[in-house]
Parts: sequence; C-alpha cells; structure tokens
Amino acid sequence: MTVTTAHLDPVSLAELTERAELQTRTDRKYVLPLDAAGDLLSRLDPATRVLEIDGERTFRYRSVYFDTPDLVSFRLTAYRRRRRFKVRTRTYLDSALCWLEVKTEGYRGGTVKDRLPYDSGHHDDVEPGRWFVDDILGGDPFVLRPTLSTHYRRTTFYQPADDSRMTVDIGLTWTDADGRELCLPGVAIVETKTASSVSPNDRLLWACGHRPVSISKYATGLAALRPGLPDVPWRRLLRRHLPR
Repeated sequence: MTVTTAHLDPVSLAELTERAELQTRTDRKYVLPLDAAGDLLSRLDPATRVLEIDGERTFRYRSVYFDTPDLVSFRLTAYRRRRRFKVRTRTYLDSALCWLEVKTEGYRGGTVKDRLPYDSGHHDDVEPGRWFVDDILGGDPFVLRPTLSTHYRRTTFYQPADDSRMTVDIGLTWTDADGRELCLPGVAIVETKTASSVSPNDRLLWACGHRPVSISKYATGLAALRPGLPDVPWRRLLRRHLPR
C-alpha cells in the first residue's frame, strides 16, 4: 500500500517541530488493515497537513532497542509495571540522521521522550551515549545490549485544530538479536499524539469503528518472535492481526 496524501497540504519539519513536537504526550495506538487505513486517510479533516521533506511524504525508519540480559524493559511493559522505560536509537534512513532516545512514563501518565543527537555509525551501540541514558533513568547502571530492531515506513500528519500529530506506519519488520524476523505487510499502525485531550483524529478513528489497542513496537515484536515470553497484553492482538 502507498499512503495517499495528495489531497492534503504539506507542513515542513521546522513548523511541525515548532507547533507539535510533543516530547511529553499522550499516545493512542490503533492497528488497522491496510484498506481501512486508506479509508481513514480519505476522511481526514481537509485542514490536516502532512509532513513533506524535499518533495517526499513517506520516510524509512530504523529503530534498535536495547534491554538488559533478563529483559527488564520488556518485562516492565509486559506486566504493566510503573516506571516503564525504553532505550533505543532511531535512524531516519532517508537523511541518515540518528537519535538516541529514552522513553519513560510521566508522573501523571503519558509518555516522556528525551533524545540526544547520535552518530548513525553507532546505531546498534548504546555505550557512546550511556551517560545520557544513566542520567535520565538514574539508579545503578545496568548492562544494555541490542535486543530488537524495527524497520517501517512512516507518514506524519499535523492537525492544526489542536496542534496534535498522527503517524501511520506500514511495512513493519521486526528482527531480534538472533536473526529471527517477522514482516507485517497487511497492517498499518496508527498512532495519535496529543498534549492531553482526545484529538479530532481519535474521534474520527472511533467513528470508523476503531478503538485504541495495547501495542508496543518493541515489546509486542519481541513477544511475537519469542513465543516463550509473556504476551498477555498483546495476545488477542497477536492472534487477530499478527499471526505467528
């Protein structure tokens, strides 16, 4: 599927960052069949704008997630514990820009993302930025190693009515540290990102019969690739959309 956005005006990266960077935010995620995602995009508010850089509107992402040998980050998510965290590098493959990112749970819920410009040559090595990770997470340092990588294509939408964002990811591929791979060509992962309240795009998704689901690109992917890991939060989703 190619995400069709020709009917929408563009927004530049600089303007999107200024108006809707949303490093502290509320995320809602939806998993849609590709045809349903196409229908959703055709129904977007005409005022919605789409991120465009050098004439392109869909961009390739690679993320590498880091975890402890006993998968503390994964298990905190699987068991829905407080003070969850994720550590990853994110590389924008079309520009070769790379960031080291630490995502944590906010004091009142929601997600806080801190990030550091990073050398793309170290996308699978956290050690050059270890000081940054330790500063955010606090406590005693622990061993981190690359555990899972993801590749996908993303289109980003900006809603001027409330300065919210929505992303649509397609072509998701998960690869674990042992080389096991799972491709998901038949689904789109839609994520709304707001400062607090429900966005117009959430209401549109609900009106189309879609409801938020629990999915983590890291934890859900690792559970899908390693059947022995706990998967209760995503079991229904895995059976419905992501057959193993």
